[in-house]
Amino acid sequence: MRITIPSRIGFGTAPLGNMYRDIPEEEAIATVQAAWDSGIRYFDGAPLYGAGLAELRLGQALAGYPRGEYVLGTKVGRLILDEAESTTARDLGEKGGLFEHGLPNRIVYDYSADGTLRSIEDSLKRLRTNYLDYVWIHDPAVDFHGDAWRNVFDTAMTGAARVLTRLREEGVIKGWGLGVNRIEPCELALDRADPDGFLLAGRYTLLDHANALEKLMPAAQQRGLGIIVGGPYNSGVLAGGSHYEYQKASQAMLDRVAQIKAICARFGVDIRAAALAFPLAHGAVAGVIPGASRPARIGENRALANSPIPAELWAELKSAGVISANAPTPAERNREGNEYGKR
Repeated sequence: MRITIPSRIGFGTAPLGNMYRDIPEEEAIATVQAAWDSGIRYFDGAPLYGAGLAELRLGQALAGYPRGEYVLGTKVGRLILDEAESTTARDLGEKGGLFEHGLPNRIVYDYSADGTLRSIEDSLKRLRTNYLDYVWIHDPAVDFHGDAWRNVFDTAMTGAARVLTRLREEGVIKGWGLGVNRIEPCELALDRADPDGFLLAGRYTLLDHANALEKLMPAAQQRGLGIIVGGPYNSGVLAGGSHYEYQKASQAMLDRVAQIKAICARFGVDIRAAALAFPLAHGAVAGVIPGASRPARIGENRALANSPIPAELWAELKSAGVISANAPTPAERNREGNEYGKR
């Protein structure tokens, strides 16, 4: 697997960019420290998260730890300018309202070769490090309508992808891929470039995995790529929140979550534990990176990830149509491992 992380549970830092709320500085730093203390050694950031705020906080929190003991990833495709945004309405598509409490700096799209190199240089400064392990091209195609997205994607493939491939070949970075919440750009990237894997947010979860399972996951396995699953709680709706896909969840979605939660409850399982365990059962998945903005949530995630889940729960979720019939589950993976061990 070309993309790997030291522990199966990593840390997604979007909440550190003041996603949804204004997080006190000390709370953000303490959350990263709690992640470290819990054994997490993969940290994933992006310039978009709070217009550089998440990277600044992550860099500050990790400054006292040996750089060789953790794996660091961030993203390219958006540059953070020194000037302040002239309007409160940022043109950031579906993620436009997520970081209203972030820094006021202007954010511009840039997937060119020069923009990619500048983005990496800026991230290194904010993160207080001299190298990155993984670099993800962030949302190179958002809406898939008209020619606009084609032009953006073409620039990402001829600009960012080529630069990152060169940096990988030179040993500057360990690997690169796309950081997206759609499978279509990943499939296109496999035809156009040589990524090492993908950071796929929200598309291989209890709530939404059918398309990725059918198309992307087999292709990734065939090529030996690794997929890091971001957003295993689907913007929080699987963890007791009210957001799905960065927006307020519909009543239909809330009802579906309630159905899954009720099934889990019958087996004495926290729905969050099932949400973390499900993606990890797939052979193409290198790890999951739930986000957190409070230190206590880190311990909760680690405990949930280690919670025992009876095989009968997965069978029931398949019977109820929650999980695709051909989706691998932890129970099936455990049986395969046990059978292999007997040979």
